[in-house]
Amino acid sequence: MAISATQVKELRDRSGVGMMDCKKALVEANGDLEKAFDLLRKSGIAKAQKKAGRSAKEGSVISYIHPGSKLGVLLELNCETDFVSNTDDFKNLGNDIAMHIAATSPQGVSREDISEEIISKEKEIYTEQAKGSNKPDNIIEKMVEGRVNKYYKENVLLEQEFVKDSSQTIEDLVTTTISKLGENIVVSRFSRFQLGEKK
Repeated sequence: MAISATQVKELRDRSGVGMMDCKKALVEANGDLEKAFDLLRKSGIAKAQKKAGRSAKEGSVISYIHPGSKLGVLLELNCETDFVSNTDDFKNLGNDIAMHIAATSPQGVSREDISEEIISKEKEIYTEQAKGSNKPDNIIEKMVEGRVNKYYKENVLLEQEFVKDSSQTIEDLVTTTISKLGENIVVSRFSRFQLGEKK
């Protein structure tokens, strides 16, 4: 059975769970939204979203140095207790995210970290490109919106496809670890350093 993007979005809006997990649940539930939501609740991923509001003041600064020592990342990953910050699951998550940052060079953790100036410039470029297609204004607007969303997916860490497994985003990866460890986990900030590269 084909699952539509609208169904996935509806389940995501309701559960707060990542797109890939929503799609898997809908496939398993044969497109039944209620059954899919129950599956997510049972799996504990939906519960992870409830932990999102909880304070995460513990954690670690994780470093990753790419072989050859010409590229490195420092990542601040927070959780609620020092107990969780010392678990292998938490450390593995941090290492995976730091390695991912080294590979993809995101511009920020979330959409809020991308300046309005950059987005305005991108919109301007996309609008000029779309105008050449001789499409009506409302279609051009949708084309520009689609390209801006694609830009976010390529440049916002939490929205990027995980380099080791493109079936999930970094946000999905964090959410899965939250449901496993039972604590809120927050990617606070990162710095990526490349030899000879000026910021």
